[in-house]
Amino acid sequence: MNTITQNKAVVSVLGKDRKGIVATVSTTLYECGVNIDDIAQTILGEMFSMTMMVTIDESICAFEEVQERLAKDSKRLGMQINLQRQDVFEFMYKV
Repeated sequence: MNTITQNKAVVSVLGKDRKGIVATVSTTLYECGVNIDDIAQTILGEMFSMTMMVTIDESICAFEEVQERLAKDSKRLGMQINLQRQDVFEFMYKV
């Protein structure tokens, strides 16, 4: 594993539940060569929430490109989709 080009990140998805959310996001990640390391999802009433730990291989697809493609998915699905580097995510949510 080349630690120089592989970066851990967190994908979070939030919005009204609808068909195709997981398929859309996971297809985009697949097309970018991103590996889904772990995934958790829940539905509370009509609200869908999903968090993924992923590994981005930047020799295949740059972090910024993955972010841009997920932003397009966000608009298409009408949901919030965020991609953050794991170290930034952990720093923001440190207790």
